[in-house]
Amino acid sequence: MNKENIIRLVDENNKETEFEVIATLEVNETEYAILLPLNEDTNEGLVFKIIEEDGEEVLQYVESDKEIDLVAKAYEELMEE
Repeated sequence: MNKENIIRLVDENNKETEFEVIATLEVNETEYAILLPLNEDTNEGLVFKIIEEDGEEVLQYVESDKEIDLVAKAYEELMEE
């Protein structure tokens, strides 16, 4: 695990969680990040949309199953290359 790939996010309850950035990729002209929570016993990544707010990149959790499936498929295709 590369420390450069570790980020900390703070949720709406001010709880801080560390994530490993597994990948960033573009799907349908939208940029996404796949993050793996480090303090949870899971191999399932979470999908975040990278948006720009006030000139800064912000991560927005993706809740739509359809959108998550699109990103997952694009990630799988990327890994097959």
